[in-house]
Amino acid sequence: MVSERLIGMADTAPARPVVTRFAPSPTGYLHIGGGRTALFNWLYARGRGGKFLLRIEDTDRERSTPEATEAIFRGLRWLGLDWDGETTSQFEQRHRHAEVAREMLARGSAYKCFSTQEDIEAFREAARAEGRSTLFHSPWRDADPATHPDGPYAIRMRAPRAGETVVEDAVQGTVRFRNDQLDDMVVLRSDGTPTYMLAVVVDDHDMGVTHVIRGDDHLNNAARQQMVYDAMGWEVPVWAHIPLIHGPDGKKLSKRHGAVGVEEYQIIGYPAAGMRNYLTRLGWAHGDAEFFTTDQALAWFDLPGIGRAPARLDFKKLENLCGQHMAAMEDAALLHELEAFLAASGQPGLTPPQRDLMHSALYCLKDRAKTFPELVDKARFILTARPIVADEAAARLLDPVSRGILKTLTPQLQNASWTKEALEALMTETAMAQGLSFGKLAGPLRAALAGRTVTPGVYDMMLVIGRQETIARLKDAAA
Repeated sequence: MVSERLIGMADTAPARPVVTRFAPSPTGYLHIGGGRTALFNWLYARGRGGKFLLRIEDTDRERSTPEATEAIFRGLRWLGLDWDGETTSQFEQRHRHAEVAREMLARGSAYKCFSTQEDIEAFREAARAEGRSTLFHSPWRDADPATHPDGPYAIRMRAPRAGETVVEDAVQGTVRFRNDQLDDMVVLRSDGTPTYMLAVVVDDHDMGVTHVIRGDDHLNNAARQQMVYDAMGWEVPVWAHIPLIHGPDGKKLSKRHGAVGVEEYQIIGYPAAGMRNYLTRLGWAHGDAEFFTTDQALAWFDLPGIGRAPARLDFKKLENLCGQHMAAMEDAALLHELEAFLAASGQPGLTPPQRDLMHSALYCLKDRAKTFPELVDKARFILTARPIVADEAAARLLDPVSRGILKTLTPQLQNASWTKEALEALMTETAMAQGLSFGKLAGPLRAALAGRTVTPGVYDMMLVIGRQETIARLKDAAA
């Protein structure tokens, strides 16, 4: 009789509260693809009043490091993703994993395999020579226990040999696997350590995970992990395997495409809100919406909106979204994230006076910047101390005639009302007295106030740095 098992029916969501998880391996930085996976899990759970859990899959003791774990924490916190409860260590649950393997052995859904690595390799060599499948079939699967030797053994699952396994995935749709292509996977090695395939399922069950949202490189694992759920009589979670992120050239994202670690994007200077928006939109859609807030993403995000094709990283689109978010941010929040950027990128922090000036200047800076380095660059007029050193282009504007005009202007600024309207009237009057348009006067003023030709508006700079500093800079330039 043909057997058919249905895995994780996506259209019958469990009645219990939604619980998702992110389970990275602490062997390096948090990859941007992992950051998006965490974000999708966070949005799905938080948007439904559920729980978002964090598990560190640290069973690879040689490659797992505390530094990598901390890097994962930093990356998630920068993205603004909080998690519920304590972080779980997969390694610390190894005794529980072994306990489940032995329980399956007692139930008869798993068996002892005494084959050594040499036995397995000999089997595969013979299979290759005969032109048949190298999928290992253990001779111990149906062996009489009376014939078992007194030696080390692994515990293997009894995989079905006929029919097919059907994975109903909330993103990928119906995916079928021939059971004769699924081996009797090892769940407990002969040294007593559990395998990843067992540990993941046991952890997800014990943590109450209802939805497994992960990269589609794990799709094949779903068919094999179902064996554990079936053997233990556990409820299967909803599967949702999301496509991976590719580079602009359509190839798998790698270092050759630029930054791939989440923390690198903070150091480059992208605002976290813009990054969340972009990553949410990268492979998921809600109509034609491109720019949206985190609250909107929480309300809108769903699994059917995730596409099946790999998403391509587009740095131009990322920058445009980040610029929109910087313009929309409250000044206090933007200043706080700017200071975090300076610290993360190893740059000097703002002094208290600079911080006050920056806060005052954000209204005329944030609409013109897409990243924090651009914001800092446009704020140079408040971050540079006197005497202002003009760059080559600005210095050319400070010719003798221009310096003379600035010298004439400074006494008039002493008694002028310090408002944009009054300053504009004074500058226009001064320019007309010299037979110039204000545009001809603006260049020397920019050079004197900022040492550059491209700056925020002249009046904005004067209002931010104040009367005395403005007059002092004009005097310096006139001299």
